[in-house]
Amino acid sequence: MKRISLLGATGSIGLNVLDIVRRFPELYSIVGLAAGRNIDLIKKAILEFKPEIVSVIDEDHASRLRSMLPAEWQKRVVWGTQGNELVASLDETDIVISAIVGAAGLIPTLTAIRAGKDIGLANKETLVMAGKLVMDAVKEHGVRLLPVDSEHSAIFQVLEGGRKQDLEKIILTASGGPFREKSLAELEQVSSEQALAHPNWNMGRKISIDSATLMNKGLEVIEAKWLFDVPIEMIEVVVHPQSIIHSLVEFQDGSVLAQLGVPDMRIPIAYALSYPVRLPLRLERLKLSQCGNLQFHEPDHELFPALHLAFEAVRKGGTMPAVLNGANEIAVDAFLQERIGFLSIAKVVAKTMEKVGDGGGDSLEDILSADQAARRQAANIINNLAGKKA
Repeated sequence: MKRISLLGATGSIGLNVLDIVRRFPELYSIVGLAAGRNIDLIKKAILEFKPEIVSVIDEDHASRLRSMLPAEWQKRVVWGTQGNELVASLDETDIVISAIVGAAGLIPTLTAIRAGKDIGLANKETLVMAGKLVMDAVKEHGVRLLPVDSEHSAIFQVLEGGRKQDLEKIILTASGGPFREKSLAELEQVSSEQALAHPNWNMGRKISIDSATLMNKGLEVIEAKWLFDVPIEMIEVVVHPQSIIHSLVEFQDGSVLAQLGVPDMRIPIAYALSYPVRLPLRLERLKLSQCGNLQFHEPDHELFPALHLAFEAVRKGGTMPAVLNGANEIAVDAFLQERIGFLSIAKVVAKTMEKVGDGGGDSLEDILSADQAARRQAANIINNLAGKKA
């Protein structure tokens, strides 16, 4: 029986994790849950999976959740970053699934690693912000870090079929999001509702917007650099609208190996949980004869500059990836609130990177300081844009 602490229990990844546990109760149990504000959903998970401890976003939500639960739960509901860290470091836990969206996932993931827990990583921001710090901690504490993102899971699986020293290139596939065929003029007018309508994947709001701007792919490029220990020059992105090939690896003899499957996150989640065993998932099967033509093309950096910004951030190094990420989180939130337009997301990130700089350090304090500086600067830029718009 593998015991799981799940960070981000009410998001799209978290709900899929719970579905895997539900399908294989003889293999997995939930001992810790961390969620945000959706206390109705977390209450259902508590009553079904009966974890030891649960964390929510703040004390107010913790109080409200306690009032909805039996008396024995009064001391088992905690909150905030400290609460998430408690969930991540439970003695009973064998593996922590890190699926909190955004920078909030960094601290509890590091806490889990330092507590000697294996990690199923769905929170890409952890490696974007603090890749060296995190991977050094993984080595120091002798834990396994298994990718949950479909693209990184694909690369991980393909590399098992070849020698790392023969690797020449990692090729990340991007669906291109809902706007891959739009013009610049059309992108000026898109709404948040349109941006949230991903053609292939069912994802949370923030990740859906990142997919629409291609920032999600940029963050995955940075994550891949650290996860697979390769220079940024060995990572390439291609747009593959069908989302059938989840990523590819090219070896030095010219062979290119790919991992294919239907776009269902339960496949990479299950592999991270069961590795190296594969679970008998009763999911839709890929039927190649029904796939039609599989298309690939270069990303359009003029229409989607966020991808270029991610490459720029990792080349500059230091705390610049943390600046990129912090500014993006603020800009995406402003777009969802209809304070800025779609094209302004990347513009805010670019201006923030220019003004804040790379910081030069790589300690946790340096990273967190850069993240906060980026958020403040991005908010100021957005306020100026909103003022001009008004």
